[in-house]
Amino acid sequence: PGLSFDKVSYLVLNRSGKMPKPTIVSKTLPIPTNVTLEVKSRKVKCTGPRGVLEMDFTHLDVDMYMLDTEEGKALKVDVWFGKKKTLAAVRTVASHVSNLIIGVTKGFRYTMRCVYAHFPININIEPKGKYVEIRNFLGEKRVRKVDMLEDTVIIRSETVKDQLILEGSNIQAVSRSAALIHQSCLVKKKDIRMFLDGIYVESKGEMNADE
Repeated sequence: PGLSFDKVSYLVLNRSGKMPKPTIVSKTLPIPTNVTLEVKSRKVKCTGPRGVLEMDFTHLDVDMYMLDTEEGKALKVDVWFGKKKTLAAVRTVASHVSNLIIGVTKGFRYTMRCVYAHFPININIEPKGKYVEIRNFLGEKRVRKVDMLEDTVIIRSETVKDQLILEGSNIQAVSRSAALIHQSCLVKKKDIRMFLDGIYVESKGEMNADE
C-alpha cells in the first residue's frame, strides 16, 4: 500500500533473484610494442617477430577497435545489452587475441611421450619436421603417418628418451597436431586400463622469446 506500480514491479524483479542485465561489458588487452595488430570488420591480423597470424571473429556480435592509451596501443572488446552467451564471448575473444600475440612473439611448445609395455614404439621424423611416421605400435605392421598442421614442426628430444617436441606459432595448429598424433595410437578392442600403450601429451606452454 502506498507504493506506485513502478516501485512494486522493481521489488518483484529483485525478489526473483535475477541479476539486472548489464548495459555494456568491456575488456581491454594491451598490445606489446613489437607487435602490430590490425582490426577490420572483426577480422584480426597480428604481426610480430615470428610471423603473421590471422583470426576471424565475424560470427560474434562484439565491437572490436584499437585504443591509444598511456602505456601504448590496446585492443578493446565491447558487448552492448548482451545475453549470457554473448557476454562470455568478450573474454573468449580477448584470450584468442592474446594467444595470437604470444604466438608471434614467443611461440608455443607441446611435449609428448611414447608409452609402451612390451612393443617399443618406433618414431621416424621427416628431416624438416613436417610429418612423423609411427611404427610397431602394439606390434602392428601398419605405418601410421601424421602430418603437422600449418607451421608446426616436430622434433625428437635430445635429452629425454621417447619424447617428442612440437613447436609453432599457432596454438590451435600445435595442439591439433598433438591431438592427431595421440588419436593415431589409440588402443582398439582391448581394456585401456591394462593396455596403456600410446603417445600422450606430457606438457604444454609458451616458448622463450629467444628460442
